Amino acid sequence: MAKNGDGVDSVLTEDAQILAMVTDPSYVPAMAPMTAEELLRTHLPDKRVELVRGVLVVREPAGFRHGAVSAALARLLGDHVAGQRLGLVLAAETGFQLATAPDTVRAPDVAFVSRERLPDPEPAGYAALAPDLVVEVLSPWDRPGETLAKVADWLNGGTRLVWVVDPVRHLARVFRQDGSETLLAESGSLDGEDVVPGFTCPLGAILGP
Repeated sequence: MAKNGDGVDSVLTEDAQILAMVTDPSYVPAMAPMTAEELLRTHLPDKRVELVRGVLVVREPAGFRHGAVSAALARLLGDHVAGQRLGLVLAAETGFQLATAPDTVRAPDVAFVSRERLPDPEPAGYAALAPDLVVEVLSPWDRPGETLAKVADWLNGGTRLVWVVDPVRHLARVFRQDGSETLLAESGSLDGEDVVPGFTCPLGAILGP
């Protein structure tokens, strides 16, 4: 296990996040920062959207392999969480508002929120919280800098565990709130640790051939 004693920000710096925003054509600059409420009313057919510090991010729909891996992991995680009454697993593209003024709304491929942190009543729009566990499944065209910036947003927002799954390279990387990281080969297993107690899943079981 690699340990970063300086925490998340020493690796995933603000400069790296800004660089990702400048070089990634999916970021759409606007005259004024967009708000989460405005994002909720924005309809772009057949696109995936997020909001990063007031900047609209637009991406193409995910591919078939990405969807299959995300669905397989969501099913296994959902069955365990429901059986143990641990909380709620949310499907792909559920938005979470992580910051305000300027607003940041991120949407993971799979999310878990523990029972004691579930909003009551359920919000009509984005929940103003970070999930306890976030899963990001990489697509072949994802940029490393943007992926790290997204992981930083989750961890800085309060997410305790982030799994970044790479179906092409058949590996996964685990990021934790304390700054530690673990690289998993296909023979390894995703472990819910103290975030999703009792959950474990062989990486090969969701990646397929």
